[in-house]
Amino acid sequence: MKIGITCYPTYGGSGVVATELGIELANRGHEIHFITYSQPFRLAGRDANIRYHEVPVSNYPLFEYPPYDLALATCMAEVAELHGLDLLHVHYAIPHSISALLARQMLASRGRHLPFITTLHGTDITLVGLDRSYLPITKFGIDESDGLTAISSHLRERTRENLGITREIEVIRNFVNCDFYIRNPELVRQQRPRFAQANEKLLVHLSNFRPVKRVLDVIQVFARVARMLPARLLMIGDGPDRSAAEFLAVRLGVADRVDFVGKQENVNQLIALCDLMLMPSEMESFGLAALEAMACRVPAVATRVGGVPELIQDGVNGLLYAVGDVDGMAQGAISILSDPALLDRLSSAARATAQKEFCASRIIPLYESYYQRILQGSRAGTRS
Repeated sequence: MKIGITCYPTYGGSGVVATELGIELANRGHEIHFITYSQPFRLAGRDANIRYHEVPVSNYPLFEYPPYDLALATCMAEVAELHGLDLLHVHYAIPHSISALLARQMLASRGRHLPFITTLHGTDITLVGLDRSYLPITKFGIDESDGLTAISSHLRERTRENLGITREIEVIRNFVNCDFYIRNPELVRQQRPRFAQANEKLLVHLSNFRPVKRVLDVIQVFARVARMLPARLLMIGDGPDRSAAEFLAVRLGVADRVDFVGKQENVNQLIALCDLMLMPSEMESFGLAALEAMACRVPAVATRVGGVPELIQDGVNGLLYAVGDVDGMAQGAISILSDPALLDRLSSAARATAQKEFCASRIIPLYESYYQRILQGSRAGTRS
């Protein structure tokens, strides 16, 4: 198949999933065309079956805000026509589903039907989609999609409740390449001393440092852990709350034990160096960062929100707490890190969960099958 993929090419989960999906599909022989305003950050040096098309946006003085959605629609239509795309797969509803709809209409005027699938990732429904300025257009784009998927059962139900969507929503959960996200003992031996001494435990947090990720809670939890046992914290990512987190680390006296390493492309190698992940988010529609850690035998202490319980079983492959319960999360982290047998049991279960339920080898065929359904329905004049 020839598939066009559009996403936000940034550090957020939707862009990561879309990029990794394109990479996996290309590895399976499909021709993938990324259509977006900049190259997705995980795409560099990848498969020959992958092409990137930059969306040019006019800076004409009349436009106070450049009309990216219109430029995107034009680029989608052009790429589809020039390269004979079979379908478009857009990630994050706004504005990508509307741009895809416009591209479909443009091509329909020339006698060609280009179906598009929208994948919902979370805040496009739970935050942006509920804004009165966007709710009607979000619902319209979803209703007009030829296919619709969500990354968790929780998000599917929220979409139905919040937007009154009655059509079918296929749940295809996030995934991880279990051959890429894996703990390599030799690499750990070589690289871990960069971040922690032999007697220290190494905790990790990975996110885009937005308020919903509650990175200040990460620092609070770690400070409590560090008072009880030798430990260091690896903060991977960047975003609006980074400065506040850095200042809090100074105020709590743990700044010398917290490494803010910014955005990283080799997160699979960094996570694998660690013992435990902290994910105290206010909302997670799935929890991709936790899954990436679990594949590397790193269990997570997380919050019982959104789709996280579909990934983490409390006490089996990680621990779950209420949002804001920094004392509980700290005690949970201390109990895991102080008990080698418990840490090993949770680590093994975390890896087993990733392998059994969320490996790319299990999830990508679900997307391929769904694509075929949409294409068949498109030819028959129906939609899923």
